[in-house]
Amino acid sequence: MFGKLFLLFVLVPVAEIYLLVTVGGAIGALPTVALVILTALAGAHLARMQGMSTMLRIRENLDQGFMPAEELLDGVLIFLAGVVLLTPGFLTDLCGLLILLPATRNIFKRWLRKKFDEWRQNPNVHITFHR
Repeated sequence: MFGKLFLLFVLVPVAEIYLLVTVGGAIGALPTVALVILTALAGAHLARMQGMSTMLRIRENLDQGFMPAEELLDGVLIFLAGVVLLTPGFLTDLCGLLILLPATRNIFKRWLRKKFDEWRQNPNVHITFHR
């Protein structure tokens, strides 16, 4: 797990910097910054719309006495997309936008459900005490 997190926190910023420098070299620094800001604003707007829609569906399900499991998973993914969109860069914005779009979010939801089932079937929680 530490190795995956290390790669995430090292490779993603390096790839973002490379992409920003490459795009900046092609279209200029100011248009590149404007594009990053524009994608972040568009993503934030989409996240807000999707989040409000999901909150309404959660409320409707709760009012009807149903557990809003799918909607809660949508909410977690929309929150994750919002966090990713706060990170400047094109790759993170693309990932955030993909999570926000309902069609691609369903792919992430299926993957998460599969992971939850694996964790439930095969719990690997180990607690050790060091003295």
